[in-house]
Amino acid sequence: MTISRREIIKTGLAAGAAISIPSVLRAKAASGSTPTVHMVKANDLRIFDPIFTATNVTADHGLAIYDTLFGLDSKFMPQPQMVGKWSVSADRKTYTFELRDGLAWHDDTPVTAGDCVASIRRWGQVAPGGQLIMERAGDISKKDDKTFVISLKEPLGILIDLLADLSPPCLFIMREKDASRPATEQVTTNIGSGPFRFNDALVKPGASYTYDRNEKYVPRQEPADGLAGGKIVKVDRIIWDNISDPQTAFAALQAGEIDYVEQPPNDLLSVIESDPNLVVDVLDKSGKSMLLRLNCLQKPFDNVKARQAMLHLIDQEAFMSVLAPKYGASVTSIFGGDTLYSNDENTGWYKKGGDPEKAKQLFKEAGYAGEKVVVLQATDWAPSNDGSQLLAAALRNIGINVELAPSDWGGLSTRRAKKDSIENGGWSMFITSEADFSLANPLATPLLLANGESAWYGWPKNDEYEALRAKWATVATLEERKALARQMQGLWWDFVGDVRLGHYVSPMARRKTLTDIIGLPQVVPMWNMQKA
Repeated sequence: MTISRREIIKTGLAAGAAISIPSVLRAKAASGSTPTVHMVKANDLRIFDPIFTATNVTADHGLAIYDTLFGLDSKFMPQPQMVGKWSVSADRKTYTFELRDGLAWHDDTPVTAGDCVASIRRWGQVAPGGQLIMERAGDISKKDDKTFVISLKEPLGILIDLLADLSPPCLFIMREKDASRPATEQVTTNIGSGPFRFNDALVKPGASYTYDRNEKYVPRQEPADGLAGGKIVKVDRIIWDNISDPQTAFAALQAGEIDYVEQPPNDLLSVIESDPNLVVDVLDKSGKSMLLRLNCLQKPFDNVKARQAMLHLIDQEAFMSVLAPKYGASVTSIFGGDTLYSNDENTGWYKKGGDPEKAKQLFKEAGYAGEKVVVLQATDWAPSNDGSQLLAAALRNIGINVELAPSDWGGLSTRRAKKDSIENGGWSMFITSEADFSLANPLATPLLLANGESAWYGWPKNDEYEALRAKWATVATLEERKALARQMQGLWWDFVGDVRLGHYVSPMARRKTLTDIIGLPQVVPMWNMQKA
């Protein structure tokens, strides 16, 4: 194999970074005598409530410590998880669910139907699928300690699919006293009934979070299959080490101090691939769309022409060449790069290389008068860090007054919830991503809502679009849904609910000694994985 000078330089950088691995991490690896997996996630865990936020790292935390009523298998079919058995009435309007035996909270109290009812109601405040269920529900009530009922005003054939969906915020079951909080108020405890216990005593904010095997967890008897079947934990402990510097994280991976890095630097992927002890793998092979959320409540993007200007400004090829040089492509459909519902309706705005002059013209038509545009920049997530700088440069080139607001992803997640003006700590735009799996279902992903202040961050509003989205639950055939998808997309690109930056798959890196990681869109389960 021929190794270029650039590869030698990158390898040298990695070797140098190994010297700077935090001593506490070296000490943990040296002293560990039980199977412990060390993982570096894409972002620091700052919000622990997986209903309060749709952030993937929080969903992964929720997946570890909480359990779900149903789980999607590897073919994305819903299977019972906490539910032991369920039935539906002849008129298809009353669903009765009975919990399986052996379910208990980490504080050793039993899981009850009342916990499930409260959790569904709280999830129903924020998740698109939950909102639909709450609109259709006449009542959601406890029948006895192990049984609860969802009574609908009209049939909803996709009810079980909605309960099982893995698009954050997922339906995690919490204790009734926790789930009784409004969804806009964070739950402050980490007591679930899932296969892992969150170790509060070992929390080091900003540094590491520890999950211990829940020895009292009773898994289902079926083999693990996606998020369905038996959640068997095969290691004693999993530690999320927050290493924000990618070179240090890579060096730790090479040295065996870390077993898994969720988002390795693009420029080191070839070095990882050449290391006989490491593996580059893609867990979500369908990929993600990278997109830009605009604050539709505040100037200048409360004006649709300013939002349309952003469609023309973006040079997707330039963004992907920086953010995902080997794994990126352009995307123009709101339903993702290659799903059943991806289409080309109303995509005349797309132009290879973008159209800065058209963008400049539209900002002028919007009455832009030099208002400050604040770009939230997550410095610990490369697509946000690098993409925000590209974005700011493109905006400045057409005369827009731009300010970057750097923070870690946790800080961004907190600030993006603010609906205030720029002067009062608000924001104008931020970069995020969503799995194609979720974008193919407008009843599941919050990113395809356009119901104003009840929508996802950015709060786009279009009543005609929302009326079409509501039909998704009732159309009977694939062809009808494809036609509906075209209508929805036609409207979306008119009012500009978001702006797409490109499509990509996100590789992770692991040591060969870490195996059997379950590959799914959106979330990374920690059960089933093994460490040799």
